[in-house]
This record gives sequence, C-alpha cells and structure tokens, in this order.
Amino acid sequence: MAITSKSLSERPASRRTLAFAVHIFTASGAVCGLMALMAAVEGHWAIMFAWLGAALFVDGIDGSMARRARVVEVLPRWSGETLDLVVDYLTYCLVPAFAVASSGMMPFWMAVPASVAILVTSALYFADTSMKTEDLYFQGFPAVWNLVVFYFFLVPLNPWVIFGIVILLSVGTFLPIKFVHPFRVVRLRLLTIALLAVWAVLAVLAVIDGMKPDLWVTVSLCLCAAYFSVFGLIPSRRAGGTPV
Repeated sequence: MAITSKSLSERPASRRTLAFAVHIFTASGAVCGLMALMAAVEGHWAIMFAWLGAALFVDGIDGSMARRARVVEVLPRWSGETLDLVVDYLTYCLVPAFAVASSGMMPFWMAVPASVAILVTSALYFADTSMKTEDLYFQGFPAVWNLVVFYFFLVPLNPWVIFGIVILLSVGTFLPIKFVHPFRVVRLRLLTIALLAVWAVLAVLAVIDGMKPDLWVTVSLCLCAAYFSVFGLIPSRRAGGTPV
C-alpha cells in the first residue's frame, strides 16, 4: 500500500517522535565527529580518538534502535541509511584523513596523497550498492579508517610502511575480499562479539594512556585486529547471515 500524508498523520505522534529521536541520535555522531576534528586541529590525538570512539558507539547501536522503533515504516521521509552514511563518512574517513595529513606521521608530500586516497576511495565505497554480500559480510575494505589510523598512532611505523598500508587498503576497497560485520555475520558470532567487547575495553585503556599503553594492551589490540582482518578470508562450509 502506498504511503500517503494521510496515513502518516494517522500514526500515533509518540511513535513518530520516538522514530525521529532515533534519527537525532544517529545524527549526534556528526557532533562527535566535529569534536574529534577540533581535537585533531589542536593535536590532541587521544581526545580525538575518544570522540571517534563515542561516534563508533552511536553507530554500533543506532541500527538496532531504528529497527525496534520501526523508523523506516513510521518516518519514511527521512532515510536512516543515508543519514548513517553521511555521519560515517565524517567519522570513519574525513577526521582520520585529516589526522594522517596533519599529525606528522609522514612527510607532507606523502601524507597529502595518502589522505586524498582515503577520502576518494571511501566516498566511492559508500556509494557502492554492492558493499555487502548476501551473507552480510562487507565486500572490499569497508573504509574503517578510524580504526586503521588508531593503529598508526598505537604502533609506531616507518612512514613508507604507513603509506603502503594506506595504498593497499585503498585498492582493497574495490577487491572482492570479505570483511566481517561483527553484528550481522552468523558464523562465530558470539566469539566475534566477545572479541569486539575485549577490543573496546583495550582501546579505552589505550586512549586513557594517551595512545601509549602497556605492551600487553598493544599486543592484545593487534591480535584482535588480526582476527577481524583475517576472518573473512577463511572459507566457511556454511555461508549465511541474518540481520540482528
């Protein structure tokens, strides 16, 4: 049945208010992005990652909230998916690209092309209608540059290594490589979510310690990253996925 202005007006105001509140919650991720950018301008990298972490938290739970509030049905005028992509581009890509360009981790002549690669390939990825596979993996590197740059600050690397990783992942955006969606991929979901929770706690410790945590924290974070990076490359006997 077609959705008309009359049918919209017949819906309880409380449902519409709740649905719009979910959209506002999603949009609050952009505020976190702004605060992260302001911290980056001042060179306060740990604070930048704290705000990016807050944005990541919002992004992690707003989808479930939207489904519970039936936002698509109640407020079809506003696209939660589009809103999510706008906020994600700011917090996953733009702010991290600025950090790469301005932090001094690479010479300027390397940092600018690397940042451009991040921004351009990420924009194309977010416009890709095939970014997710039928079994709900991400297809290609899913432009989570906030996490990649987090590790650049966590583990000191040679500028050429950083530049190489940026180019490799930028190219990987367009390759038919699977990356796990921690909440939607069924295979080993409990283990994946448990490791995600462990990673979150360790990341908070790293931020509290000014991105210079104890060695065991750094090693544990790297092991978690290895799991999430390799998971999609391991073939499974039974492929399947379902929305959470």
